[in-house]
Amino acid sequence: MRNKEPALDDGEVEYEAGPESCWGNFEDDDVMQQQFSIQDDEAKKFPFVGDKEPLSSLAAEYQSGSPILLEKIKVLDQQYAAIRRTRGDGNCFFRGFMFSYLEHVLEAQDSAEIDRIKANVERSRNALQTLGYPELTFEDFFTLFLEQLEDVIQGKETSISPEELVLRSRDQSVSDYVVMFFRFVTSAEIQKRSEFFEPFIMGLSNTTVEQFCKSAVEPMGEESDHVHITAISDALGIPIRVVYLDRSSCDTGGVSVNHHDFIPAAGDLPSARGSSDKNNPFITLLYRPGHYDILYPK
Repeated sequence: MRNKEPALDDGEVEYEAGPESCWGNFEDDDVMQQQFSIQDDEAKKFPFVGDKEPLSSLAAEYQSGSPILLEKIKVLDQQYAAIRRTRGDGNCFFRGFMFSYLEHVLEAQDSAEIDRIKANVERSRNALQTLGYPELTFEDFFTLFLEQLEDVIQGKETSISPEELVLRSRDQSVSDYVVMFFRFVTSAEIQKRSEFFEPFIMGLSNTTVEQFCKSAVEPMGEESDHVHITAISDALGIPIRVVYLDRSSCDTGGVSVNHHDFIPAAGDLPSARGSSDKNNPFITLLYRPGHYDILYPK
């Protein structure tokens, strides 16, 4: 998510008006560039991955906002113990996914999961090569992700603690490379299964699958939607739960919070934390329009 202009109650954006406004002196591109510069400056005030916070911190954001959202946050508070925020720079889904997955492996210490994910990574590498990508365009990103994966396994000189995982996730030289790894994996999955993804992409952008990947998947800062989530979940065989916090109301008149589980198409799935059900997602992300944060179930 990128920060947006302040909105009025009816959802319209409030702008300064008047012929003397300095904004009238800019071309559209100049306005957009200045706006993005302001947004990027604001985003940099927040780390790529924040600390765990209670759900009450989320409620505090909406004290003067929609009553429906406040009621939904109360429902979330009954189900989730904490939230971990991600920077709203367009990469929030991939950063949240990255941290949640590595945190899970660090806690589970599951060597079988390491072997499983490495095999899927190798399939993604082969897919990119088959698609004609030169190895030098993606190999560094793959290598760095595999290093992070190895380092969360304990008992080695390079092993890291949970606190060090947070610090690494805030290090741009690490975090951005892992995000790019996930973007290339996502792109490879979409392109190798282009017939499956094409109808969804045409509905979103009216472009070809290849154009969509080049313009909306691989570049840093491009936001993610159900196409990206489905692709990364299928490619790596990792179930993902997305919980939606929005103003939609329940047909029965009560308040409920909707979620969607992205279950990989392949049968090769990891074991969820504390559960024998491999379809039970251990990664849970909270979606608010344009942004993803991490949720921790109770």
